[in-house]
Amino acid sequence: MPKEYRTIQEVAGPLMLVKGVSGVTYDELGEIELSSGETRRCKVLEVNGNDVLVQLFESSTGINLDSSKVRFLGHSMQLGVSSDMLGRVFDGLGNPIDNGPEILPDMRMDINGLPMNPAARNYPSEFIQTGVSAIDGLNTLVRGQKLPIFSASGLPHSNLAAQIARQAKVRGKDEQFAVVFAAMGITFEESNFFIQSFKETGAIDRTVLFINLANDPAVERISTPRMALTAAEYLAFEKDMHVLVIMTDITNYADALREVSAARKEVPGRRGYPGYMYTDLATLYERAGRQKGKDGSITLIPILTMPEDDKTHPIPDLTGYITEGQIILSRELYRKGVMPPVDVLPSLSRLKDKGIGEGKTRADHSNTMNQLFAAYARGKEAKELMVILGEAALSDIDLIYAKFADAFEKEYVSQGYTADRDIEETLDIGWKLLSILPRSELKRIDDKFLDIYYQSSEENKNE
Repeated sequence: MPKEYRTIQEVAGPLMLVKGVSGVTYDELGEIELSSGETRRCKVLEVNGNDVLVQLFESSTGINLDSSKVRFLGHSMQLGVSSDMLGRVFDGLGNPIDNGPEILPDMRMDINGLPMNPAARNYPSEFIQTGVSAIDGLNTLVRGQKLPIFSASGLPHSNLAAQIARQAKVRGKDEQFAVVFAAMGITFEESNFFIQSFKETGAIDRTVLFINLANDPAVERISTPRMALTAAEYLAFEKDMHVLVIMTDITNYADALREVSAARKEVPGRRGYPGYMYTDLATLYERAGRQKGKDGSITLIPILTMPEDDKTHPIPDLTGYITEGQIILSRELYRKGVMPPVDVLPSLSRLKDKGIGEGKTRADHSNTMNQLFAAYARGKEAKELMVILGEAALSDIDLIYAKFADAFEKEYVSQGYTADRDIEETLDIGWKLLSILPRSELKRIDDKFLDIYYQSSEENKNE
């Protein structure tokens, strides 16, 4: 039975000081029992000799310094995991909030996880089809990869997150696939949107949701992604499933980190965020991957809104260092009505070459991807020149490229949030758009693919 202490010295907001404590460790979980018999949870933030500073998960209202008792449980936070978690909705502390029964756990796992030995990692190499052309065709997601989405406030990243969670699949193999979805600091409306979206399409059956609302405590927001990753590790490495983890919004998580850091009176780093934010984010992101000798895998898509649309802000900046690329959403495309508004030129998937080609997607994928990038970049340049110099100043070929850029945004990037395109459809749309250009311009594509797939726009008209 854990020892009980009646030595609460002071309570300040979410923090509480307990004196005369022995044998307690950092990050240990504790329980406070009020005189009414109600219990509240807390965790150890700081140990100084026999004094312990703890942070409450619930509010500190009604805690009487004389009559309240504290006991420390001897372990850090744990999540009871089981295959029954699929199809269920939990709060940020792992309690069911969907009116369903409690989970009977197969095992209890520490939510901080164990770092994966770099030598035991397998290189990501298998294609995951999200059904979104701008990702599958140009910034391909590979199993075991960490690929963040950089958004901005007001852009529809929630719709894109829900679409990827609903549509993502591993092709051609009858493998178990699951989605773990963690939402941090979101509003009740957003939470409702995600839950309904998964229920309507039946995707909820293979999804585990962890939802932390904006009015929940900051310390719960810090545990939410760790809960989600612990569930993912169980499903991937104990149950051999392929798990896609989507976390939104990392900016809310980092703000909670800053709030807790300020409460502890730590010296702030850039923009007031704690100096250890890089390490903290790495402890989350690096839990994704594939392990040698294990069939399962964890692929991670963290979503973050860039404050003031600024890529150099500490949150996107540090995230970019740790992950393998980024998908960037553009306000300009959003205003044009392009859905999803993925800005393909600054977006990047550093592992895309490993997941495409013969046997994975299609042999012509790499060539068409490079050609589409090059043509779209030139088309955008032509359109900028047109704005400055007028249409008359452009050569005929520049006008064709400008037309290509418009068609590319309208037909390839824009597909709405319900269209689920397989990779063949995405590649065929790419060829249809490339047929706007003369064959002599397609210098990045091997002749053998041009002979099979290229039809000039004249031939298309005659069909």
